[in-house]
Amino acid sequence: MVNIRVILIYDINTEDNDGKRRLVKIMKTSRKYLSHVQKSVFEGDITEGQISLLKREIMAIVNMKKDFVIIYSLRDGVKLNRDILTDTPDPTDNFL
Repeated sequence: MVNIRVILIYDINTEDNDGKRRLVKIMKTSRKYLSHVQKSVFEGDITEGQISLLKREIMAIVNMKKDFVIIYSLRDGVKLNRDILTDTPDPTDNFL
């Protein structure tokens, strides 16, 4: 089973109560699969099957006209340079 590095970023329109509920649901769904890096940014190593499940769950929540969700996926063998420029702890340092 090959893991894929995934970065998920979202911007949910919270101008109404429905949007606020969607925001919480998107955050909880993202946490099931990925590590919460900051506000609306998640990352982690998951399988293709998990990516499919994540996408399906998110698509069932978002408003296609009002919300924005992007998922970057980096296949095995693709090197990602990741530099943290501050002294804050790395929220993903618990990856195996």
